[in-house]
Amino acid sequence: MNSEFTIAVHSLVLLAYRPDRTATSEMIAANVCTHPARVRKVLSCLKKTGYVATREGSGGGYTLACDPQEVTLAEVYRVTSIGSIKPSWCSGDEDEDCLVACNMAEVMDGIFSEAENRMLTFLEQVKVTDVLDRLRLVHAAKP
Repeated sequence: MNSEFTIAVHSLVLLAYRPDRTATSEMIAANVCTHPARVRKVLSCLKKTGYVATREGSGGGYTLACDPQEVTLAEVYRVTSIGSIKPSWCSGDEDEDCLVACNMAEVMDGIFSEAENRMLTFLEQVKVTDVLDRLRLVHAAKP
């Protein structure tokens, strides 16, 4: 998994939380604790897929363009991070006559694909508003 997924979820939840559902990249970056350029890069992916829109000029910024009760974390993962669970690595020479060296990459690729599919199944059950609800519970429980 990569940080783009976390930044995307954080940004969508923040926009869903704000009364006007709008924020600048600087506001989002301060909330996420990252550079505004990173936020803009991630939000450009979310804009291409219709989750956010932009407004230019004074009072502009990013606006939530989706229903946070409908957007699952699996959708966000697919936009930002699909395939990232599989590390880039190499195994032994495929020409070798060794059970492990010849087959490890194929077997591990299958394991990582299965793990990602299971994670997506879980993330399909979590909506952006569910994350916001969990945040409210954590905040309410603090003294």
